[in-house]
Amino acid sequence: MPVARDLRLLLRLTGFRRLLAVRLLSQSADGVYQVALATYVVFSPEKETSPAAIASAMAVLLLPYSFIGPFAGVLLDRWQRRQVILYGNLLRALLACSTAVLILASVPDWLFYASALSVTAVNRFVLAGLSAALPRVVDTDRLVMANSLSPTAGTLAATAGGGLAFAVRLVSSESDAAVVLLGAALYLCSALASLRMARELLGPEQGLVQPGLIAALASTARGLVGGLRHLAERRSAARVLFAMTLMRFCYGALTVMVLMLCRYAWSETESEGLALLGLAIAVSGAGFFAAAVLTPWAVGRLGQYGWMVACAGSAAVLEPALGLPFAPVPMLVAAFVLALITQGAKISTDTVVQTSVDDAYRGRVFSLYDVLFNVAFVGAAAVAALMLPPDGRSVHLVVAVAVIYAVVAATLVRWSRVGAES
Repeated sequence: MPVARDLRLLLRLTGFRRLLAVRLLSQSADGVYQVALATYVVFSPEKETSPAAIASAMAVLLLPYSFIGPFAGVLLDRWQRRQVILYGNLLRALLACSTAVLILASVPDWLFYASALSVTAVNRFVLAGLSAALPRVVDTDRLVMANSLSPTAGTLAATAGGGLAFAVRLVSSESDAAVVLLGAALYLCSALASLRMARELLGPEQGLVQPGLIAALASTARGLVGGLRHLAERRSAARVLFAMTLMRFCYGALTVMVLMLCRYAWSETESEGLALLGLAIAVSGAGFFAAAVLTPWAVGRLGQYGWMVACAGSAAVLEPALGLPFAPVPMLVAAFVLALITQGAKISTDTVVQTSVDDAYRGRVFSLYDVLFNVAFVGAAAVAALMLPPDGRSVHLVVAVAVIYAVVAATLVRWSRVGAES
């Protein structure tokens, strides 16, 4: 099979294999940490969870980074990315340990969120660095396959980390704190794994590196404007980022809905709700894996735009068909399908951005990419908070999401035709 052959060729590349190992450890820690936060905020017996509470938590954790993210991207284009990944993971290990202490101390929620925010901010910084570094270890011809394998494998690692977190939570009396400490240990392992790569391997070019903090920050504003101007000149990259942001919005709104359904509509107890959430995460992981296998084949036949159109169009049809019954089995099927569709579109988006954007700008563009993801997810949570009833069943939300998917598909068709004519 061509896919299996390409996978074997990729894994023979030492730089790619080592970068992948760092990503797997880092994102497995993300999965552990995110499950710890979700269970602490949503499934704690002493907390009365509502869509508004979930939206508030997401805003606290994600929005502040959305304002500093572009500036972090400029630093990614000036500091050695290997060092960013190394120190970022070391810092996350330390901050995660602090979060565990705060959980044990039963501190006010705002202090807990401040600690969790710090971990999340560094997390986005590291992920942007990993994506910007990928073209440095893989040739252009295999970049689509690398984008299928690397981020999707990371997502699967996060899913596995989430499963491990559920297991720890079942056997530990101080479950939330123990899960966070497990995440800290995995962050430390990721930092150590990054030391297997040379400092210069992941770029940027040596002439662009500015080791000094003051020198780097002095050019941040100017570099941010340059990054935005560069993205505006790369219309294909700007267009797919816009489409992917809307699809991320849809996925975020449905995520909040599933959380509420697991918590109230489908379960009588906290443990039942957690079990259903764990199953939904596992099914989504299978969808991400299917996207990694299917996307290279689909892109080869449909092209990048064509595959994104197929993803958005399929979602517009299948999401209401599976979601409107508000029953566990159809919704779990929807979790698989929408994970496949979202990840498949993201693989194409990553590839278009990486091939359209110069290496000197990739760090700040991928940081902008992360900011769009964060804002879309928080915005989706806010909209869901307004539309969802306490049990999570909302016909209006399901229909609205289907309409957005349809608009994305139609817009991509139009852009692909304009591009072909020009």
